[in-house]
Amino acid sequence: MRISTGVIASLVAVGLLATASPAQAVVVPRHAINVCQSASFYDNYDSASGPHGLKRVLEYGNKIGHTPGAHPVYNGWAATFDFGPNDWGYMRIECIGGYDSW
Repeated sequence: MRISTGVIASLVAVGLLATASPAQAVVVPRHAINVCQSASFYDNYDSASGPHGLKRVLEYGNKIGHTPGAHPVYNGWAATFDFGPNDWGYMRIECIGGYDSW
């Protein structure tokens, strides 16, 4: 019996989807804003050395996203989505506020 590569790819995809757990599901960030005068927005966070790779500085009112309880916070640095350029980074949790304001 010969199986096409398309069938194999479909079976692999079905197998991967069947094994995905709810914990692996993507959570859309809740709409929020930067409530600090300015906030550094970093590319990544390392538990040994802290945030690194400064991407930009966000001004007060910039539209961002973070879902408490779903997106990680490490030592006060929260995984955050910047809706301007549409990318992820880390900023201070105390600068995230105004949830569901827009």
